[in-house]
Amino acid sequence: MTETAETAARPTAEQPHDEHLWLEEITGEAPLQWVARQNARTLSALEGPQLRRLEADVLEVMDSTERIPMVAKHGPHYYNFWRDAEHPRGVLRRTTWESWLSEEPRWELLLDVDALAAEEGVEWVYGGARLLRPQYTGGQHRRALISLSPDGGDAKRVREFDLERRQFVPGGFDVPTAKSSVSWVDADTVHVGTDFGPGSMTASSYPRTVRVLRRGQDLAQARQVFEVDEQHVQAVFVRDHTPGFVRDLAVDVVDFFASRTYLVRGDELVHVDVPDSVTVDLHRQWLLLRPQEELELDGTVHPAGSLLAAELEAFLAGDRSVAPVFVPDERTALQSWSWTADRLILNLLRDVSSVVRVAEPGPWSTVELPGAPALSSLDAYAVDDEDPEAGNDYWLVASGFLTPTTVSRGTLPAGAGAGAPPRPARTAPGFFDASGLAVEQHFAVSADGTRVPYFQVGPAELVLDGENPTLLSGYGGFEVSRTPAYSGALGRSWLSRTDDAGRSGVYVLANIRGGGEYGPAWHRAALREHRHRAYEDFAAVAADLQARGVCARRRLACSGGSNGGLLVGNMLTRWPELFGAVSCGVPLLDMRRYTKLSAGASWIAEYGDPDDPAQWESVRTFSPYHLLREDRDYPPVLFWTATSDDRVGPVQARKTAARMLGMGHEDVWFYEATDGGHAGAGDNRQAARLHALSHEFLWAALHRD
Repeated sequence: MTETAETAARPTAEQPHDEHLWLEEITGEAPLQWVARQNARTLSALEGPQLRRLEADVLEVMDSTERIPMVAKHGPHYYNFWRDAEHPRGVLRRTTWESWLSEEPRWELLLDVDALAAEEGVEWVYGGARLLRPQYTGGQHRRALISLSPDGGDAKRVREFDLERRQFVPGGFDVPTAKSSVSWVDADTVHVGTDFGPGSMTASSYPRTVRVLRRGQDLAQARQVFEVDEQHVQAVFVRDHTPGFVRDLAVDVVDFFASRTYLVRGDELVHVDVPDSVTVDLHRQWLLLRPQEELELDGTVHPAGSLLAAELEAFLAGDRSVAPVFVPDERTALQSWSWTADRLILNLLRDVSSVVRVAEPGPWSTVELPGAPALSSLDAYAVDDEDPEAGNDYWLVASGFLTPTTVSRGTLPAGAGAGAPPRPARTAPGFFDASGLAVEQHFAVSADGTRVPYFQVGPAELVLDGENPTLLSGYGGFEVSRTPAYSGALGRSWLSRTDDAGRSGVYVLANIRGGGEYGPAWHRAALREHRHRAYEDFAAVAADLQARGVCARRRLACSGGSNGGLLVGNMLTRWPELFGAVSCGVPLLDMRRYTKLSAGASWIAEYGDPDDPAQWESVRTFSPYHLLREDRDYPPVLFWTATSDDRVGPVQARKTAARMLGMGHEDVWFYEATDGGHAGAGDNRQAARLHALSHEFLWAALHRD
């Protein structure tokens, strides 16, 4: 906290009274006692044979050895991080391509996180690895930078690991636990952004400076190479290791949607001179630009969401001629792209169904990969663009609500065209009975007349009499798209579950504004003072489900996490008459103080600045903590969070639950996991527990007849 509780609690015209500031002391004795009491109350209401069975069913999915072990290629090896019943905290391992294709891959165990936790007495949670790239000249990479969180939060310790000896390097690189960014320069040098002391972190709690750390140096000896304004989000400084194009890049992350990219030329930083709202990507000699707003270059206006290509050196020299690689339309938006050695893969959404196109440079042309099924998700990306023998290979990951994931591998030809269809490599098993179920897409009409798509998953012969237990989910923020995806856990806990009347669950996914389903314009339509549009869209979907006879209010639940928790918090407080139950996970709820808590300052570009009185006037209209009223009839609500969440933090859920209970609303429930970070779970067992708690609560609430 950056202000005292006494000061923050003092009511003013701009600062409403807050009687629950004491709960913001995350690990304070009194707040944790309150948490323990609420956890006990919630578990006493939900614990029982049904919850235990549901938790066991979900855990069986999460721990299944039949899941696809997704891999990342580095040199000749394929790396995988894996959790199961035997290894709840997980193992880092690797294998060969031929072995991965077999029914029983032979894995080389590199790091056992459970064994490490037992040996060091720290409940480590794996946070990823950065491998030193091979040079493809016969040399083998041997080192990795392993990130480990002591509690599942975003703050991690980064340690150098020897992949051949399978041990941490004695006296090697070791950056203490913090919100850090550490990456390889070469075998004896790293770039480090971390907490170096006062003034080294931004207001958003991320690194403000980056230094060069050489082997054998203390952190205090590292030379600073980059610094950004304290009010910006983060400083990033990385080396592009592409053979023939080795270079250092510095990025000033101004806010969540604005950044400035620089090439390091000697002691000079050369700015890629585009507006901050333009995403910049470099690959070999190419520069890619994706504007979030209309961009005028050389007299031509390019729409938001386009992808533009130019020769990097020509652009830096002042040439502003660019080639459009992708131009959006009202139905189609670019989601992501991936470079192979010399081709560009584009992942698109067309009315929220996936389309993949392959682009060939100069003159730029694209061709569509065939065979994309309707109402499904595809994700195509390069296998390893730096490998001379596999540089144009790509993964294609396909999934749907009722279709288990399939991973295929293909090769793009040297000439035009998409080449032969990719070869399926692995297909996940089904974890629930999907026979008799169907996926439909519908459109609701929001308050301002906008058509809002949503997916409905349920019985093919659904009886439209309002009696179907229905779960509505959404997100609607940060240009994140919600697309069809297979979930064995959801299938078991909702879709294949039946009530005493023989009704099975219906799942609905709303593609509301604020997300990226239709590109930057769809996102920006719900930014800051227009935030209400995301919530009106979600309410419109809820009303449409009821108008179509899918469910009545008493049979409709909603759930969301993080920004989605803010979404359902607004459903709870602004449209309580539409819902029979609400599950609100790791949420933002107190929008007056969100910038003072955890990483909240980094989201001002999304929501607005509550410390600006003019902006607070709009922010307060979607701050659930301040919208609560004693005389409103609220549906049953479960707030769930994690003590170690250092991104959103647990205090917003705590305070909102406490305020509702203090107002006399009795059907308010709270559960706080003691570790697990923003995901709320440090291992599969805890993830299964949270999933089961949420779904059991909602199912029971919808069947209180």
